[in-house]
Amino acid sequence: MSTVYDCKRPDSRETGLAAAANAVRAGGLVVLPTDTVYGIGADAFDSTAVGSLLAAKGRGRDMPVPVLVGSWSTVDGLVLSVPRQARALIEAFWPGGLSLILPQAPSLAWDLGDTRGTVNLRMPLHPVALDLLREVGPMAVSSANSTGHPPAATAEQAREQFGDAVSVYLESGPAQDAVASTIVDLTQAQPRMLRAGAVSAAEVSEVLGVEVTSE
Repeated sequence: MSTVYDCKRPDSRETGLAAAANAVRAGGLVVLPTDTVYGIGADAFDSTAVGSLLAAKGRGRDMPVPVLVGSWSTVDGLVLSVPRQARALIEAFWPGGLSLILPQAPSLAWDLGDTRGTVNLRMPLHPVALDLLREVGPMAVSSANSTGHPPAATAEQAREQFGDAVSVYLESGPAQDAVASTIVDLTQAQPRMLRAGAVSAAEVSEVLGVEVTSE
């Protein structure tokens, strides 16, 4: 049975975060609020849990799962290197609605899907998400919706789609800005915007000092 915790109440928030952390460590799935839309997440280093996440969403390995982190410094252990452009964007927009694709550290023992040696990283601007990430470490998190359905704006909307496939639902009220994060690919010499979202192309270009192209 899954459980919903109202994180707007201090007592329920503490209990819910503890339950979510235990679920993640045990290989379960959790739904958590972020600054964009609600997400469905698992331990990024538990390949079985990540597989369960993909199955719950009805997605294949060809759509790998992004990774959320709880601090800037966490990135250093997850990527091959952090280039100057990535540092500039992290300082400007993290925590916030910007995802960065970078070459992953080759030593990492994780399986996020067919990433082709890259990882999609973001630090969300939401206190509940950050508290959970700082407790359990990097999490594989995708938007809380099954394929073909709109992303959930509340934990209850997510529960209607996932039911008991998710162990813990953290409710923090309706998502205030139900816009997906902007995705910028920094794996090539020229930065590319793969998805427009919460951060505009003009804002990214201003920080980098170069025009960001889109696919």
